Amino acid sequence: MRFVRDYLIPRLVQYVLVIFFGITAVFLIPRFTGQDPVLEIIAQIQTQGGSLDPIAVRKLTETLQELYGLRGTLWEQYVNMWRRVFHLDFGPSLFQFPTPVSELLRIYLPWTIGLFATSTLLAWLLGNVLGGIAGYFSSQSWSKILDAVIMVIRPVPHYIFGVLLLILFAYVWALFPAGGLMLGRRTVVDLRFVMIILRYSFLPALTLVVLGGAGWFQQMKLLVQNVRREDFVQYAQAGGVKERVIISRYVMRNAMLPQITQLALVLGQVFSGVLMVEMVFSYPGMGLLLYRAVTRGDYNLVMGIAILSIFTITTAVLLLDLLYPLLDPRIRHR
Repeated sequence: MRFVRDYLIPRLVQYVLVIFFGITAVFLIPRFTGQDPVLEIIAQIQTQGGSLDPIAVRKLTETLQELYGLRGTLWEQYVNMWRRVFHLDFGPSLFQFPTPVSELLRIYLPWTIGLFATSTLLAWLLGNVLGGIAGYFSSQSWSKILDAVIMVIRPVPHYIFGVLLLILFAYVWALFPAGGLMLGRRTVVDLRFVMIILRYSFLPALTLVVLGGAGWFQQMKLLVQNVRREDFVQYAQAGGVKERVIISRYVMRNAMLPQITQLALVLGQVFSGVLMVEMVFSYPGMGLLLYRAVTRGDYNLVMGIAILSIFTITTAVLLLDLLYPLLDPRIRHR
């Protein structure tokens, strides 16, 4: 009962508040910019040679305002926005009209989840394991060489590293395709389809794994070096505890706690590094979809992607908070 009162309920309240204020910000920020997507669409039609009489302009404006949730006062738009959120109805997409935004999210989201979840997990595991071992044996020559290589790779932007891999493995050696994977609404999942996905996803995943793993490596190495200087580690070494036991149970286990917390926060990078990688390799994921939505002024699609990212990140952080007592006995004790 104390766990529910002191730990579970405050985090559930925080979860609801973050979602509420995050979606409210998504609603307000575009309206404070002073841009009207409806007027921009009408102006675009007229600049392309379209002739509209005033009555047609008025009817088109009302129709577009209804589709984009811009009809009525600001409060009425706000209430209508929450109604759309609860029904998962964000209206139609502009640049793929009349396809609903919810259908586009359903098509593109699995590709980003597959790429981002797999690459993030691999980068996290490889970076922490190698960083932990290199941090414990920091005086060894191989550890110093590996650290120097990581220091060179880590600052490289995602798009530059992706272009380098693209030049080497898609043009010089032609081992993998340069991109351009096309999505179909009806796909037969068989061995051939899986092999195609692996070929198109390998270079984007390699970019994320190498750069992401380099970051985890550096963080874990510093954490392990700090933990190794703690008194309990020194006592274990003086007591004759085997070195592999010290590394796994004493050093790595304590150094992993901040890394587990950071893992949930990394989900926020889905629209930073992943966006660049998907653009470089023309990978059909949420990052590429967001880029097209922003460049073409797709108001509904931008709002749908932003709200989906808010739910994803806050839910991941909540689940991590609820699982954290199982990993850290100090929280269970309190």
